[in-house]
Amino acid sequence: MTAARIVATPAAEALIDELKARHGKLMFHQSGGCCEGSAPMCLQEGEFMIGGSDVKLGDVHGVPFYMAKFQFQYWEHTHMTLDVIAGHGGMFSLEQATGKHFIIRSRLFTDEEWHQLAPIETCS
Repeated sequence: MTAARIVATPAAEALIDELKARHGKLMFHQSGGCCEGSAPMCLQEGEFMIGGSDVKLGDVHGVPFYMAKFQFQYWEHTHMTLDVIAGHGGMFSLEQATGKHFIIRSRLFTDEEWHQLAPIETCS
């Protein structure tokens, strides 16, 4: 069995479903920049250009989740959970108008999980 690097809470899955119904195919990107850049951004698929400076962490509720490679170096040993809280998200993130905001909750991987992780997928 392979451990997942990122999963979603039921609240995050419900918001993803709502955004998919409104906007079609989605993607997530977390850059690690200041302000909004350090939060997960939900965008229409293809709205943000993914390249060699990004890695794909996996799919969360059927939506690809990417992170800047330099940011992943800090989060590499961390299991991430995509969750939702009340409030306004990033200016460019699709959930901004819903009164909800995607966030990441994290914890370190257990030794067992660490050994089950699939290699990270680099983007090109």
